[in-house]
Amino acid sequence: MAITPVIAIFDIGKTNKKLFLFDENYHIVFEQSATFTETVDEDGDPCENLESLRLLVFNWLQDVLQEQEYDLKAINFSTYGASFVYLNETGSPVAPLYNYLKAYPDTLREQFYTTYGGEEEFSNRTASPVLGNLNSGMQLYRIKYEKSGLFNQIKVALHLPQYMSYLITGQYFSDLTSIGCHTNLWDFQKKAYHNWVKQEGIAEKLAPIGLSNQVVPAVFMGNSLKAGIGLHDSSAALIPYLVNFHEPFILISTGTWCISLNPFNDLPLTPAELRQDCLCYLNYEGKPVKASRLFAGYEHEQQVKRIADFFHTHPSYYKKMNFNPEIMIRLNAQQQEPPTNINIGILLKESLFGQRDLAQFATEEEAYHQLIIDLVAQQYASTELIMKNTTVKRIFVDGGFSKNAVYMNTLAQAFPDKEVFAASMAQATAVGTALAIHGAWNNKPLPNDIIELKYYSYSPKAII
Repeated sequence: MAITPVIAIFDIGKTNKKLFLFDENYHIVFEQSATFTETVDEDGDPCENLESLRLLVFNWLQDVLQEQEYDLKAINFSTYGASFVYLNETGSPVAPLYNYLKAYPDTLREQFYTTYGGEEEFSNRTASPVLGNLNSGMQLYRIKYEKSGLFNQIKVALHLPQYMSYLITGQYFSDLTSIGCHTNLWDFQKKAYHNWVKQEGIAEKLAPIGLSNQVVPAVFMGNSLKAGIGLHDSSAALIPYLVNFHEPFILISTGTWCISLNPFNDLPLTPAELRQDCLCYLNYEGKPVKASRLFAGYEHEQQVKRIADFFHTHPSYYKKMNFNPEIMIRLNAQQQEPPTNINIGILLKESLFGQRDLAQFATEEEAYHQLIIDLVAQQYASTELIMKNTTVKRIFVDGGFSKNAVYMNTLAQAFPDKEVFAASMAQATAVGTALAIHGAWNNKPLPNDIIELKYYSYSPKAII
């Protein structure tokens, strides 16, 4: 039996925990997934079960090493962000992994921003809208002022990807993709930690910053491995695109949230952009990625239910609906204009479709096309925030909307001077996490065929 060299990637989401084995051509040769029940913190709020997660990693890795058909060369990790694990002197967790949706005390938030220059100025420097516990640095600030005994027990705070790596390597690292994701920790102007991190004694709780392509030797069950230090999942998902495409592009990653990512816009965030929910990430090379986001996937789901109820159809009917240019032309000719007092800030929070009377549409197909027109109008406004003043020529769309013909054709109409592609790739986050340490385990050249593209052309007759 031929033995296949592989890399193992642990892709840890809030709901689904996954393991993938990729061969040297980045084809998935094995995958496994699990979910487990959350535990609660001392306030009764739900949070990640760290012990279950630790056992899962060890059990899955043990199973892989016992398989005779795979030669495990390396391992790496990607997880959701805004997640700190707090370890004591012996390397054991001393606190829960607090949920980033946990409410943040108003008095502490006011104290923090008053001390450090106000919300607008601080958010501008750290590229972090005011998000409470989603600004993971604020979790450490809260512990310091609410739980000083716990704060003193903490030797090191690791973001979750680096904690996963620590479980295998026993070494502590910080990583720029986690630090640079709306944490309030990083000063994008100084390209270093913000001054408050040192002034509040937080810096001494943080591990040295490692490189995203760095590997650390590890031994597990007597097997020598090369282990990456872990990546934040949103940054990992961008890596295959950065590897394969070098001309400026924007990636619109669609799901419950539709996030536009521009790796070719390093202009500082403006106060107006911050108010419109823009932020910056650091990619795996430590370069800023300007991003904007919409809750459009969620709104799509809710409005499809409204259309389905009104026209007595099943919501699944709309998943396979074909694009109808005649309907698009007719809707545009009717000029169903939005109220003139709608501004971009309001538009970015909710599309105009929720204000429309469904009785004005002759069919469910017509209503659905109008929904997509309204959502794409939102998407245009959101993506333009991070596209302006750049030379982007291509837009890639991945996730749920990339499979929606009505959406993709409408988006192509909205950006007539851009090349618009639906991109499909199996497990982009996991592939990106593997590609980050490609040189450490794989002698083959980087693959150039892992992303499938479908081009959507601009049609003047159906322009919106």
